Amino acid sequence: MGEGRMNVLKPNLKATVITLLEKGLSQREINRKTGINRKTIRRYAQLHHRAIFEETESSIYPTLEGVDTGSSVLPVQNPPPRPPALENPPKNGSACEPHRKWIEEQLRLGRNAMAIYQDLVELFAFTHQYNSVKRFVRRLKKKDPRQFDRLEFLPGEEAQVDYGTGAPTLHDSGKHRRPRLFVMVLKYSGRAFRKVVWKSSKETWCRLHEEAFRYFGGCPGYVALDNLKEGVIKPDIYDPELNTLYAAMLSHYDVAADPARVKDPNRKGTVENGVKYTQNTALKGRKFDCIDVQNDWLMHWEKRWAAPRIHGRAKRQVEEMFQEEKPCLLPLPLSPFVYFRQEIRTVYDDGTIQLDNCYYAANPAPLYSQVVVRVYDKEIEILDPQRMEVIRRHPKGRMPGSLLMEPRDRIFNPSRQTDRLLARAEAIGPHTFSLCETWFTEEGRSGQRRMYGLINLVRHYPARYVEKAAELAKANG
Repeated sequence: MGEGRMNVLKPNLKATVITLLEKGLSQREINRKTGINRKTIRRYAQLHHRAIFEETESSIYPTLEGVDTGSSVLPVQNPPPRPPALENPPKNGSACEPHRKWIEEQLRLGRNAMAIYQDLVELFAFTHQYNSVKRFVRRLKKKDPRQFDRLEFLPGEEAQVDYGTGAPTLHDSGKHRRPRLFVMVLKYSGRAFRKVVWKSSKETWCRLHEEAFRYFGGCPGYVALDNLKEGVIKPDIYDPELNTLYAAMLSHYDVAADPARVKDPNRKGTVENGVKYTQNTALKGRKFDCIDVQNDWLMHWEKRWAAPRIHGRAKRQVEEMFQEEKPCLLPLPLSPFVYFRQEIRTVYDDGTIQLDNCYYAANPAPLYSQVVVRVYDKEIEILDPQRMEVIRRHPKGRMPGSLLMEPRDRIFNPSRQTDRLLARAEAIGPHTFSLCETWFTEEGRSGQRRMYGLINLVRHYPARYVEKAAELAKANG
């Protein structure tokens, strides 16, 4: 039976294989210890088991020669049973079993099978192969299925938002491209708002939220979102830093953001499934000639198919649940949100900041300090970076190089100097004040030099003498 085709072993190797088989070693272990091909070991195992069976059969069913039957008639005998199918001998336990506790401890430290094998050889004189360790580690790493909590929310309590990819749409470049798909899903009812845009930005992200709020007719209490750069600047499990524009928009609508933890999509599984549901059902296999056509189709599909469907978990119609949820949504504010662009600027040594080629007074901000600037359509606001309070407002400059600075912001102000001179003249006496006022009225700024001369006489003479001289000057014209 194929004996001519198998490798013929030398007598000593053949005896070794048979001895190891009789000890119960598996063919894999014999291959590791001797280096003999496993097919050859299997053939010798078959021959060995057959020889054992034939020897046993001859002892149980002897021939009639030399046997006294007591009769000349041969006894009727049943044919011998067929030999049982050849079975591999039972495998012994893993060679790593004595080191189970130590290996489990190493796995808790995050070490891989190769590192564990190397330490077994170094520390415990492990003589088996790496594959034995790898199989043992694989069995230990098997985990029980993870149980997930079932999140339940009140009507109007939460909405979940995320981005996906839309269907191929004809772009201005003449090629079909996939726009970004925005989806907001109300957690209680499953009612969704969907819209595709070519390009996302901080302002686009906020405007999509506003459109969704108006579509639902109200605002949820919380918005669960992923850590997208449009919404979250710095992810943090305890205190995530939101984008300034996004935070201001949510504050305007009295909505709180609830960013999910990093690499935890299950926290917002409703919108994750909503994106896939939209892609696989509404958009799969479709192409659109423009992005407006795709948005019209998404709106029609939501009303015609998605809203009337039966909610998979609640076993109720989505639209019916939405009508229950709608009165629980927060009312929309009367005034729309005013969008702005926020930047950081440094105060120059003249007390101004530069923004879009125009200069704006930033007093009372200290020189060389940084301030927050919010740019609106028609004005700008300068804010204190610590308290985020507005310290100055200016209309936007129209021409490059414009300087928007009030007289009180200047260090040398002719008008302010005139007021000071008149106040000093009034302190000397009424005639001095009247004379100085006349000079300024008739001569303007040129008369200030004469005012300085008259007022500074009090440094050398008593004030009553200066007042008397002013009276004589007024009388003589």
